[in-house]
Amino acid sequence: MYRLSLIYTFFRIGVMNELAYRANFYVQILSSVMNLGTAIAGLLIVFRHTETLGDWTSTDILALLGIYMLVGGAIRIVIQPSMQRLMEDVRLGTLDYTLTKPEDAQFLISISQVRIWKLTDIVLGLIVVGIALNRRGETLGVDETLLFGAVLFCGGAIIYSFWLALATLSFWFIRIENILVIFEAMYQAGRWPIGIYPQWLKFILTFIVPIAFAITVPAQALTGRLTGDALGLVFVVAIGMLIGSRIFWKIGLRNYAGASA
Repeated sequence: MYRLSLIYTFFRIGVMNELAYRANFYVQILSSVMNLGTAIAGLLIVFRHTETLGDWTSTDILALLGIYMLVGGAIRIVIQPSMQRLMEDVRLGTLDYTLTKPEDAQFLISISQVRIWKLTDIVLGLIVVGIALNRRGETLGVDETLLFGAVLFCGGAIIYSFWLALATLSFWFIRIENILVIFEAMYQAGRWPIGIYPQWLKFILTFIVPIAFAITVPAQALTGRLTGDALGLVFVVAIGMLIGSRIFWKIGLRNYAGASA
């Protein structure tokens, strides 16, 4: 309950900060709608020339696009801004303020920044997923919903662990913003099924930059394509990355000298 109270407090502070710049809300809506429109336009162009892409229909890829926007929104609401704040605090030595607080430092840095207007991406993503399911003529049962939610949660845990590991590199390297730019560029590949890419790129997007686990695998669960092996793999990878990123974070902390160094 105490941690839920902290999450609520940080969320409330984030909302108050964002409300000071309400014009950002309209800018974010425009940006999200334009990004969605561009993605749908690309989808329409592709399916003017083919009925399926791999074994994915246009409706299936529309569902994947919704998940792409939903996950992207979740990343930009709290994960990306919080990790960028961590890198800045390490560079300036102001991480000391977090380390002296009577709560786990990793937990605090993970919720330190909230960009509430990014909720527009999540809302649009949910709308697109709903439209795709309606076009498929399917209604998700309880089991399917729980499976989709579990896989989506695991994908989010994998992406969070990946971002934490990248941000932890700032304990050794002064500036790693370029790495984050590369991630953003590779994330764009997630709007299409990972299976359509060459083997070398598929491997990178699955095991190096784990986009597949965050987007394609949940889309497979939503469209009935998820196999038992893939389900087991996503759970194992999520647990492994959560543990690995935690250990890496602890190692990074031991290399932090602080502002007094």
